[in-house]
Amino acid sequence: MNTLSSSQIPFMLVVNHIAAGMTIPTLALEIDISNKESGEEPLLNLKGYFAGNPMTDDRFDTAGKIQFFHGMGVIPNELYEIAKENCRGNYSDPPSASCAESMQAIDILTKDINLSHILAPSCETIWSPRIQQAAARDGASLLTADDSSGDDIQFLFKCRSDSHQLSYIWANDEAVRESLAVRKETKGEWKRCDFDIPYTKDITSTVEHHLSLRKEGYPALIYSGDHDSKFSFVGTQAWIRSFNLSITDDWRPWYVDGQVAGFTRSFSSNLTYATVKGAGHTAPEYKSKDCLAMFARWISGEPL
Repeated sequence: MNTLSSSQIPFMLVVNHIAAGMTIPTLALEIDISNKESGEEPLLNLKGYFAGNPMTDDRFDTAGKIQFFHGMGVIPNELYEIAKENCRGNYSDPPSASCAESMQAIDILTKDINLSHILAPSCETIWSPRIQQAAARDGASLLTADDSSGDDIQFLFKCRSDSHQLSYIWANDEAVRESLAVRKETKGEWKRCDFDIPYTKDITSTVEHHLSLRKEGYPALIYSGDHDSKFSFVGTQAWIRSFNLSITDDWRPWYVDGQVAGFTRSFSSNLTYATVKGAGHTAPEYKSKDCLAMFARWISGEPL
């Protein structure tokens, strides 16, 4: 029987949420550098990475958000033009009081919008007191809730993100922990997002990391849910354009079951970009079938 050495096993870095847009390109580049400098076995056989709506650089991300709001009809032409003139492209660090005022006006107009998907309802977060209280009273019943359940329980399921509360209840249920063989003496409560991890934020941009990885030719798929305003397709395409790569397959639709699932463009150095039509910040959460098809084609080396 043939076996693969550790240096032959393919290793794919995956990112699909905000801050990992900083950590994954950084880690991928460190792996590349370490493999070259050490030359010692076992090497990590990095095969590529893909990133969905990733935080990359505040300059591009914020400018992209403002342009996205304008393009989607959220802010009027007059305000957009004033902000563009006052800020001169620097929306993330307002260079003047007039720019700051323009940004404040935009914030006021967009404060009640679900920034992760601008067509979705804006709801309380799972950390809001009302949701926490409802979950604390009878968390287990939430796992089997239906339309006949009480008002508080029905309230939890009005928004897609509200169901995230279920992951806390399920993962911390004693029967579940026992089934998963979680040792009681290990750290207690499971958290979907742990904001208490102490670390130093010293990387403010991964544009250069992506560019270095492009020079090495690692396959990369960068995709955007096209209704996410936090890290919009506008900003993502802007930092990709800054690489001045050659286009190998120009902008075109890609399909799932005969329907347009988004649009894609391929570049030299093995970079593929795609939008996911109708998806928000975490695209697979909104368009799971389309995202699976996109990933399966890309990882198989097929065009989207």
